[in-house]
Amino acid sequence: MSDEDDLEDSEPDQDDSEKEEDEKETEEGEDYRKEGEEFPEEWLPTPLTEDMMKEGLSLLCKTGNGLAHAYVKLEVKERDLTDIYLLRSYIHLRYVDISENHLTDLSPLNYLTHLLWLKADGNRLRSAQMNELPYLQIASFAYNQITDTEGISHPRLETLNLKGNSIHMVTGLDPEKLISLHTVELRGNQLESTLGINLPKLKNLYLEIKDAGLQT
Repeated sequence: MSDEDDLEDSEPDQDDSEKEEDEKETEEGEDYRKEGEEFPEEWLPTPLTEDMMKEGLSLLCKTGNGLAHAYVKLEVKERDLTDIYLLRSYIHLRYVDISENHLTDLSPLNYLTHLLWLKADGNRLRSAQMNELPYLQIASFAYNQITDTEGISHPRLETLNLKGNSIHMVTGLDPEKLISLHTVELRGNQLESTLGINLPKLKNLYLEIKDAGLQT
């Protein structure tokens, strides 16, 4: 037998080898899917803590009576938070960034009556409803799961961002309460009409209508 014959005999059949690799990849993929089915991804409860507050607080200012000082700015984005109950105690906050978490409830913010600026983008909110906050000027709830515009009645609100949600109809935007609102961002929703948008100071409206044939 020649050397060439020995080499030919020692080389594995390419078709068989590729077939074995394909079968192996298929089995690994099936195992991965099974693991995913058995262990679905779930977010563990992650409440806001005092340590997180210490890291996120900044901007020391005088309080309302001018006799004391408090930190008025908080940034706790991308912390996997599911609960911000602790914020109820930080009544002097004016600027709050709680974006990119897993929040479903904003009710603790009702206690922040000095709030001027709020960013709650990228959470799991189904509503932007809060109590009336007398000084809130800018509020952003982009890329959540919000389905309506009820419960937004802040008298000094100037800019409202609801981009990338699941809103079909605009309801509850009271022109007698939203007397300062001049910019509304509604792109990336499923709007069927502009009915319900009747604001006295509105200058900038950004939206997309799902069907141009419907009333606008």
